[in-house]
Amino acid sequence: MFEAENLRDWVGLAVVDASGDKVRSLESIYFDTTSDQPSFATVHIGILGGQKLVFVPLAGALVSPKNLKVTFDKKLIKDAPFISTDGELDAASEPAVYAHYGLAYETGAAGERRLGRR
Repeated sequence: MFEAENLRDWVGLAVVDASGDKVRSLESIYFDTTSDQPSFATVHIGILGGQKLVFVPLAGALVSPKNLKVTFDKKLIKDAPFISTDGELDAASEPAVYAHYGLAYETGAAGERRLGRR
């Protein structure tokens, strides 16, 4: 396994939780605007007609040729804040994403948003 650094190359791969249970597939990567490092991923969940994208932190994530393994439990991930498959995360919702995983949230020095998608 490799550290998660070029995750854009793995979009579409399976995301598995800390115990190896498949969550679903990797949709996109959100970067921390203060460090320019990958910070969160969005993962497809739900069934046709009810699909959404949930956020999961990438701290400690590992990639292999077959999947992205994150350090959080599948149930916690599936209960995470979400956006629609054609939606965007608005700045006002960022603190809830961090809080769901017990992570501290701070805006940038000039008050700018913390997460940016590329």
